[in-house]
Amino acid sequence: MQQELTPGEVVLVGGGPGDPDLLTVAGLRAVQQADVVVHDRLGPVSSLDEVNPAAELVNVGKIPRGAFTPQEEINAILIDRAKRGLRVVRLKGGDSFVFGRGGEEWQACAEAGVPVRVIPGVTSAVAVPALAGIPVTHRTLSQGFTVVSGHVPPGDPRSQLDWKALAATSTTLVLLMAVKCLPEITAAQIDGGLPAATPAAIVADGSTATQRSWTGTLADIAQVSEANGVRPPAIVVIGDVAGLGLVG
Repeated sequence: MQQELTPGEVVLVGGGPGDPDLLTVAGLRAVQQADVVVHDRLGPVSSLDEVNPAAELVNVGKIPRGAFTPQEEINAILIDRAKRGLRVVRLKGGDSFVFGRGGEEWQACAEAGVPVRVIPGVTSAVAVPALAGIPVTHRTLSQGFTVVSGHVPPGDPRSQLDWKALAATSTTLVLLMAVKCLPEITAAQIDGGLPAATPAAIVADGSTATQRSWTGTLADIAQVSEANGVRPPAIVVIGDVAGLGLVG
C-alpha cells in the first residue's frame, strides 16, 4: 500500500544488501520524498542520487575499527530533524531489524515522542548467499538456518552466543561481521562437535559489481579468507548447503 511520508515522522528504510535494484519500491519512494536522509556506509548508496536536491544528506556510516558516529548521536539527529517537522528517512543496509539497530532507533524516537514507521529491506543474510548460489535451506540438507553476529569471538565476555549449541543444530549457520574472528569461530564449532569437513563459504561485497566468493570447509575457511585478503563486508555460510556448487 502506497503511503506518503508525514512531516515530523522517522521512517526506517531497509536498503537491501547493496545493489540499488534490491531496494524495495516502497523504500525508493520514501528516499525520494524525504527532507532528510540519514544513511550508512553500506547499502544502496547510489540510490541517494534519487534524493530531492534540496534534501539534507547525513552520513553516519561506520568503518570497521575506524571512524564511526556513536549510536546516541544518530538517535539525536533523527529526533532533532523530526521535531523540526521534517520528513526523515533512516536508510540502512540490509534490513533495519537484522543487526541494524533499528529497534534502538525506534525506542529512542518513541521515548522522544517522535512517530516511527518501518519499511523492511532485503536482508543480506539470505540475499547474499543466494546470489552466490547458496540456499540457506535445502530439502534433505538443511531444515533451518541461524543468523548470528561474529564481531566478537567465542569466549569474549561480550558474546552472548552458545557456540557449542549452534554446532549441534544440524542447520545452516550464517555469520555476519565475522571476518576478523573467523579462526576462533570455526575452532569453536569444531570443538562443539561439528565435523571439520563441513562445507563452508565466504562471500564478499555481496550483490555489488565486486562480489566474490570462495568455498572450503569448516577446517580451512578461515585460512581461505586470509589467503584471499577478504575484508568486510562479507558473509560466511557454514553447513552442507555451502557445498552445493550451484554457481561455478
